[in-house]
Amino acid sequence: MAYSRRACGALAAVLAVVLCTGTASIAQSNDEARKPSLSLRVTPSLGFSPLRARFVVDVRGGDDDYEDFYCPSIEWDWGDGTVSASAEDCDPYEAGKSAIRRRFSTEHVFRQSGTFRVSFRLRQQKSRVVGFATITVQVRPGFSQP
Repeated sequence: MAYSRRACGALAAVLAVVLCTGTASIAQSNDEARKPSLSLRVTPSLGFSPLRARFVVDVRGGDDDYEDFYCPSIEWDWGDGTVSASAEDCDPYEAGKSAIRRRFSTEHVFRQSGTFRVSFRLRQQKSRVVGFATITVQVRPGFSQP
């Protein structure tokens, strides 16, 4: 079967995109297929200091009883030199019964101007990071800031 140069070039471009971006996978481990993903959003993402921003993390897809996401400790690194962390007491994990939390939300006030990279981490056993998301917040000087 003969292909034109144009068709071969288009096919090569598609293959390059798939291979370079990782948007398609031929084989995926069972654990990766079950693992939820994190989606972090902020409102507003741009404003004047002091800026009060609301952050929401949605846990999307994956199994409702995914063990690594069950009863994690939570860490917010605000990118302004401050960090917030919390943990809950939970019943022991039971496959098929224990349900993961699907939403985390909080607010933070940025008192200085700048561009801040905010990081959200889910941790197990206080050190192992099992989920991670970042977002950028831009704060312009307000009236009280030179």
